[in-house]
Amino acid sequence: MRTPGEGLDDLPPHFQRERAVLREAGIRGWEGLAGQSPERLRALARPGGASEARLLRLRAQARLMTATGLTPKEASLLLHAGIVEARALATSDPQRLLVQVNRLGRQLLGPNATPVSLATVRGWIRAAATSRSAN
Repeated sequence: MRTPGEGLDDLPPHFQRERAVLREAGIRGWEGLAGQSPERLRALARPGGASEARLLRLRAQARLMTATGLTPKEASLLLHAGIVEARALATSDPQRLLVQVNRLGRQLLGPNATPVSLATVRGWIRAAATSRSAN
């Protein structure tokens, strides 16, 4: 689980344009990003600058994080696995999700990827089930 108030400074290097645009707009943390409307993020995107698709993806990641307390890495992994909101995570089958995220982790990071445990997946599901967004 993540530290409250964590900022956007740890975004991967390929998100540097998006980070710069968000900073210019005064959006410094995941909570602030989660509260942005898609229209606002579209307005921040510009040709040759921040990508609209990446800004919207980061917003989805932020919303999943703020609803469940997941770390940026955990939320990103779940987004890649097709879990885009707490409600979907809350209703996931733990064993199926475990297989899915570990397979995805190996595909993205190779055979040395650290596997996620069933206890961790159950914790994610429990956090999502108790979040406001899942109700």
